[in-house]
Amino acid sequence: MALSASLLRQITYSTTRFAIYEVVKQRLGDSKGEPLAFYKRAMLAGFAGACGGFVGTPGDMINVRMQNDIKLPVDQRRNYKHALDGLIRVLREEGVSRLFRGASTATFRAVLMTIGQLSFYDQIKGFLLSTPYFKDNLTCHFTSSLAAGAIATTMTQPVDVIKTRAMNARPGEFKSLWHIISYTGKAGPMAFFKGYVPAFVRLGPHTILTFILFEQLRKNFGTIRVNTN
Repeated sequence: MALSASLLRQITYSTTRFAIYEVVKQRLGDSKGEPLAFYKRAMLAGFAGACGGFVGTPGDMINVRMQNDIKLPVDQRRNYKHALDGLIRVLREEGVSRLFRGASTATFRAVLMTIGQLSFYDQIKGFLLSTPYFKDNLTCHFTSSLAAGAIATTMTQPVDVIKTRAMNARPGEFKSLWHIISYTGKAGPMAFFKGYVPAFVRLGPHTILTFILFEQLRKNFGTIRVNTN
């Protein structure tokens, strides 16, 4: 079930990056008594994304493989029963290092994703609130998260294409990361944005729901304070 792999990825990847970004942002902002500048939030988001991307690489790889299995010939399918089965089989059949195959691209993607989602969400929300047309409500949260989702998709799609090829590659299929990039580039620049629409259809609603839920938790429980100016 690819669902189990997707949940494993989110538990390791998203939890790590969101926790690091929000906790450190609040501490740094409070220490100076003012919101962090955008470039500082972007740097913090990049760091949080790198941590989450590395931690989440094994779950991400299993998730990619399980979703891609149906595209393979029957005799080449891995047929993982669930995420844990996938992790155990990779450890036994391919070794520990294989769990982190594609970690460089996955981490780089996570850096871009977190900058696109978290720091841009804060920036866009702050801009909207500075105008007379928006208040800190559902409309503002929806608009900010929709824009952040579009930015994150655009920033990460080329890396996502490369990452997916790396994680699905059979041993020896590609010699290096540059080999994957050059192989993809032969099909033209747009090859790096292959699957953009499905990626946005997936990431857009995910980003919107994540931030709407986040903002509701902040407002109703008062345990999270977000600086957006």
